[in-house]
Amino acid sequence: MDRQRGWWRDAVQTVLLAGVLALLIRLFVVEPFRVDGPSMEPTLFTGERLLVDKVSYRFHPPRRGDVVVFRNPRNLREDYIKRVVALPGDTVEMRLGRLYVNGQPVPEPYVLRDGISTYGPEQIPPGYCFVLGDNRANSRDSRFFGPVPLHLLKGRAWLIFWPPRRVHILTAPALAVP
Repeated sequence: MDRQRGWWRDAVQTVLLAGVLALLIRLFVVEPFRVDGPSMEPTLFTGERLLVDKVSYRFHPPRRGDVVVFRNPRNLREDYIKRVVALPGDTVEMRLGRLYVNGQPVPEPYVLRDGISTYGPEQIPPGYCFVLGDNRANSRDSRFFGPVPLHLLKGRAWLIFWPPRRVHILTAPALAVP
């Protein structure tokens, strides 16, 4: 009888420990995220599931080209996913759908262009970044709600894990901007 109780106690302790570890990992290390909407096509599609790295931005700021998950500045209960295109101190502008950072055109092979967007120029203040969806004609992004405070970034999307045929690591292209 004591052996049976000992087995149950061990099982319950193991399950509780696993639950606490899973919660801590989700809160501080990595979090799953589901893509909802076409704003990041052709990079990400509705229904895809990602893992978001919540650790790296504690050691370094976001980089141009990172795909990030952040709280919507206008509704903090809503998460968005977009690409960082400009950092604090940068001047960002769009002319006929073409992105310019610090006066230089930025090559963006991942973008579905709309050919008509015009924005800025705007200098990004300290503590903020400028984000755009890859599907520019179908994206609510910094052109609508302004630069995003860095403290609203939840993390960097780094792995698509669902559906299985799309599993891969998301690498941020180096956006060469002077």
